[in-house]
Amino acid sequence: MPSPTAIMSMSASLMNDTAKTIYTDIAQLPYLNTALDELQEYFELNNIPSTNEVSDILNVSAGISVIGNNTVPQLPTNLIEIQRLWESPEGTNNFIPMTKREFLPHYLENNTTISQFLIWAWMDEEIHLIAANADNDLKIDYIKSIFMTPLVIGQVNIDIPIKNCKSYLGYRTAALCSQFIGENKTRADELNGFATMALDRVLGIGTKGRQSIRTRRLPFRMGFKQRSF
Repeated sequence: MPSPTAIMSMSASLMNDTAKTIYTDIAQLPYLNTALDELQEYFELNNIPSTNEVSDILNVSAGISVIGNNTVPQLPTNLIEIQRLWESPEGTNNFIPMTKREFLPHYLENNTTISQFLIWAWMDEEIHLIAANADNDLKIDYIKSIFMTPLVIGQVNIDIPIKNCKSYLGYRTAALCSQFIGENKTRADELNGFATMALDRVLGIGTKGRQSIRTRRLPFRMGFKQRSF
């Protein structure tokens, strides 16, 4: 797994500044942070498995109807998007999936007559529930943020927790630095081209791992060659 300083060393070399005389780590770091944010969004958009996470069990007391970033319990700090929500009576570990709604039925508001939530809605970056009359446990399957940006200069030697990202981040950081520090659009365009190819590779690797096809595809027109006339 690459460190930020290794990525920025690659970036500097791509701009003919291997010694980092001009393109120092301090100068490059804002652009590396931009590249990290972009890669995170690409991973989320393509549902790359490394963004998948399951939360710890959240104990929700009777009467609670909202779970957010400043509630008890609170949402995971790295949560980007919820994929599925599960509930279980407290302490039984008997989780069943809940049904997502765009809005909660208004006729069930302020009505704690059942012991389960059954349905939920996502509004204002919070989970909204029909309050139950008993304590329940929740689990969240969700897409998480991988890169805790912005990185600061004291973190440049800490490995980034993703394999196969160095090429894209190196090319993209160099492209951004070329365009906005060096003001060399021609070099930036070339480097962006290499970054696009590197991104296709890293997304392809993540996508291939989700495929269930185990046999090799036949070459194009193989069926035609085997026909008899």
